[in-house]
Amino acid sequence: MTLRLGDIAPNFQQESSVGHIDFYSFLDGHWGVLFSHPADFTPVCTTELGFTAKLSEEFNKRGVKAIALSVDDVESHKNWIQDINETQNTTVNFPIIADKDRKVSELYGFIHPNASETLTVRSLIIIDPNKKVRLIITYPASTGRNFNEILRVIDSLQLTDHHKVATPANWQQGEDVVIVPSLKDEDEIKQRFPKGYKAIKPYLRLTPQPE
Repeated sequence: MTLRLGDIAPNFQQESSVGHIDFYSFLDGHWGVLFSHPADFTPVCTTELGFTAKLSEEFNKRGVKAIALSVDDVESHKNWIQDINETQNTTVNFPIIADKDRKVSELYGFIHPNASETLTVRSLIIIDPNKKVRLIITYPASTGRNFNEILRVIDSLQLTDHHKVATPANWQQGEDVVIVPSLKDEDEIKQRFPKGYKAIKPYLRLTPQPE
């Protein structure tokens, strides 16, 4: 299956490091970050899972639930988590799906045959509370993910869902944003953006980030 932006993320049931998971029940109306790993006891994945655990408070502030996936079994996951906690000085506090039968990997397109016939690639999907796919990023197995970028994208998505703005290149929380070109009524603009805006071009209007 090939997922695209705007698709509804499919539900699944699978065993995990914390027991049986029904994905929709796990999300429970929250934002979700689902990310896959080539295998347990791999060095890059160990650092990624440790860093994700350290971001627990940041995810909670944004109403986001993290859930990982690897093609190894539950017992392997539990042993690996002990290594992650020890080496990364943290506590893994989110599930790792045990996708030994590749059911979820195939459902979400995490197996890329030209990269590996059996191992999942390093993919990450952001899902909104309506279960829509909002971001898909796939890294090569040798490159660890930038989870600060994941938080930045979540901030952008949550902001732009509630205001008629977009976020420019390299935008960070608190910086100016772009008024969407489709918004042209000056009275509505004044109402929505009382701090005013700067028109660099008619289609490029910057305004302070709405609260």
